[in-house]
Amino acid sequence: MTSLNIQTASALGLRVDELTDINALIGATYGLDGLLLSETDLGPEFFRLGSGLAGELFQKFVNQRLMVALILPDFSAHGARFAELAFEHARHPSVRFMTSEEAAWEWLLEAAGR
Repeated sequence: MTSLNIQTASALGLRVDELTDINALIGATYGLDGLLLSETDLGPEFFRLGSGLAGELFQKFVNQRLMVALILPDFSAHGARFAELAFEHARHPSVRFMTSEEAAWEWLLEAAGR
């Protein structure tokens, strides 16, 4: 069995506050098997769906074939539309929202190990 390289955005020293942060994050994740993003790794614009930040970030992750778990204890804390987005991603093959770090690690280890 090979070892998986899964990191957190905070361990990489990165956060996503605006569109210009996406390329730095994608560059830092090159060669990783998975990434965990917590609520503190994401700026307010990420949660404002009209900004396009979440959609752009998700598309980049999918294009890079990077498994990403977003850890948010309460999806609805960021509004009904955001909660809908989180629930729509409940079975997404590469980008998922989780309510706990434990669940996020479990999914990433299983999904990235396939």
